[in-house]
Amino acid sequence: MTANWSILSINTVRSEMIAYEDFAGDHGGTVNWTTVTNSTVTPSPNYSDTAGYIGAVVAVIFFGSNLVPVKKSNTGDGMFYQWIACTGIWGVGLVVHLVRGCPTFQPIAMLGGFLWATGNISVVPIIKTIGLSIGILIWGSFNLLAGWASGRFGLFGLDKDVITKSVFNYLGVGLAMLRTILSILIKAEVSKKSVAAVDQTSPLLKHVQNEVNTQVITIQHTVNTEDSSWVDILSPKKKRILGISLSMVAGTFYGLNFVPCLWIQDNVEGSSEDGLDYVFSHFCGIFLTSSTYFFVYCALKKNRPQIPLGVVLPSLLSGVMWGIADSGWFVANVILSQSVAFPIITTGPALIASLWGVFYFREITGIRNYLILTLTFAITIAGAVLTAFSRL
Repeated sequence: MTANWSILSINTVRSEMIAYEDFAGDHGGTVNWTTVTNSTVTPSPNYSDTAGYIGAVVAVIFFGSNLVPVKKSNTGDGMFYQWIACTGIWGVGLVVHLVRGCPTFQPIAMLGGFLWATGNISVVPIIKTIGLSIGILIWGSFNLLAGWASGRFGLFGLDKDVITKSVFNYLGVGLAMLRTILSILIKAEVSKKSVAAVDQTSPLLKHVQNEVNTQVITIQHTVNTEDSSWVDILSPKKKRILGISLSMVAGTFYGLNFVPCLWIQDNVEGSSEDGLDYVFSHFCGIFLTSSTYFFVYCALKKNRPQIPLGVVLPSLLSGVMWGIADSGWFVANVILSQSVAFPIITTGPALIASLWGVFYFREITGIRNYLILTLTFAITIAGAVLTAFSRL
């Protein structure tokens, strides 16, 4: 009798071992379990913390770089951009699904995709109401706190994260929040030729709100009323209230988008412990929600959506990079826990984006900016190190 040990779960393997041991004992035989377990059993997902930190590094690098392809592209009002980007995200999910051997599809995990896509769709009105700098400060803070707290305190039916050094973890979160506040003080110098649509991983483009406001004021007398957004007709007070409210909602949705997948792992018997087995289901939720919003948008625009030239491939590449980053985040969440992964991954991409701004786009210049950026780097690294040490 043979068995395909590579596809058995650890519990199933143990059951088979016990049964085989009983059989061997009844027939006067012995079993060399060292040889059996080392040669035939693949004990994933019992990865070491190193794999979790590798996933976090991948997430930080790709989240910090995924907007580079669309940095100089005209993405219009952002609706077409987000739909094409989500198509790229779905493609990454499909590849992960095939590589993982087509694990069981989890419909509940699609709810996480719905939460993320719903938060992401609100970025466009946020930019138009309070600007990206204030918006990213608010939604970034809520993203960090919602994701960290849900794992740290076991909210929404999740198991509480096991943290050996709670003080280090709290200090890491506090430094991450301080980094978020400091980053808004950096002022970038950029061209006014294009304004790109952005998502929650976009500190690279946090300068654009001034250009958006300037362009609206200076050219509004030539704009066709059919192309105007409903946001543009709101009073300044209503814009601020709407922008702050949407930022809080978006950040909370971002922070909770992993909860359905983690809930399955913690509460559904026999569910996979490998975070990558939920990527495809989650990304299907993102694509379905994004498509629904885009089709509704097309209907509201009377089949005249804004589709700028030359935006398809950059948007697709942006989505692919985001999908890779989020896959790394899935790995980090499962191995390191949310309360460790979130403080690192929600703040680290800003460092990468800032490096792009300094060395490639040359949009961050001046001694003042360099000093603030250096301090931000130091605080971010210190927060990440403290958070990592909270697992030791």
